[in-house]
Amino acid sequence: MTAALNSEYRKKRAHIKKRLDDFKTVWNWPDRKIFSELCFCICTPQSKAVYCDKAVTGLEKSGALFSGNLSEIRKGLAGVRFPNNKAGYILYTRKLFSHKGRIRIKERIDPENITATRQWLFHNVKGIGMKETSHFLRNIGFGENLAILDVHILKNMVRHGIIKEVPKSISTSKYMDLEEKLRKFCAKVSIPMGEIDLLFWSKETGQVFK
Repeated sequence: MTAALNSEYRKKRAHIKKRLDDFKTVWNWPDRKIFSELCFCICTPQSKAVYCDKAVTGLEKSGALFSGNLSEIRKGLAGVRFPNNKAGYILYTRKLFSHKGRIRIKERIDPENITATRQWLFHNVKGIGMKETSHFLRNIGFGENLAILDVHILKNMVRHGIIKEVPKSISTSKYMDLEEKLRKFCAKVSIPMGEIDLLFWSKETGQVFK
């Protein structure tokens, strides 16, 4: 099975690396765009990523993401599950990172200590867990050593004998333990941690997205 995984990785490696390079450019974009990526990750729990991306892009274009009220944000979350809750989380998060009428999120992110940044986001941003926080940091170029443990990744971890079964719930300490197990597996098969997520995800969904 490891040989098959490495074979698939070789086929998709260039595409995966290109996608990760795309993520790294996001950090050079304005704070509003970084905030948009966080809102995308707030929307993703139990929702399809493509629908979340479409919804947040629409809210960006209308301006509601940056200045709209709760109702306006809610209306823009078509296709996203639990839109009432997630609209509230987005509004709360916008207030959290706003200073004198401007969104200032990049100053809260320390590229030199992404682990500490993840913990801060996890404890201060409503509606996201370790998975979504890791997802956000990956999407802005800082996911080289983080695991995004969604169901696609966990199923593949079972398939490759990393874990025995998909856990029914994941505490923070359990998340860190699973992440370390995946990190060791990556070292064993010589596939970078930041790339195996997209490799597994593409196996389950048929595409390299975000």
